[in-house]
Amino acid sequence: MMTEDEKYMKKAIRKAKEAAALGEVPVGCVIVREGKVIATGRNMRETKRSALAHAEIMAIRSACRKTGAWRLCDCDIYVTLEPCPMCAGAIINARARRVIWGAPDKKAGAFGSVADMSVFDLNHSIEINGGVLEEECASLVSEFFRALREEKKKITAE
Repeated sequence: MMTEDEKYMKKAIRKAKEAAALGEVPVGCVIVREGKVIATGRNMRETKRSALAHAEIMAIRSACRKTGAWRLCDCDIYVTLEPCPMCAGAIINARARRVIWGAPDKKAGAFGSVADMSVFDLNHSIEINGGVLEEECASLVSEFFRALREEKKKITAE
């Protein structure tokens, strides 16, 4: 039987697949309040040509618009890839209750892999749960980059 965290991570995985279909690195995010999805986001850096268009930022922006507040104190944020420092900071500043991530990001993860923003004495502490549906989330990213490498090989071979 699927846990609540797995259920919402599956929704984030769907958003990550949408991003991949558009040629974006497959990262998806879902924000949940009181058992209801209030916002979603997917990586859109290439589409928007913006370093800020990470899935988490897109979802937080949407949740704030929907709730009419910048504080997301009673919200849980599900993201397929461990947040980077920018997104970890945004999650903490939004005062989210919990962040649940799928795959670790060994190059930029800021909730345990490279650094851990949750251990600093910042204005808000957050509960972290990493590794939810880790294999499925990790395979999205590894398959995306494998396909990219294959495509580059084809182009250089021509």
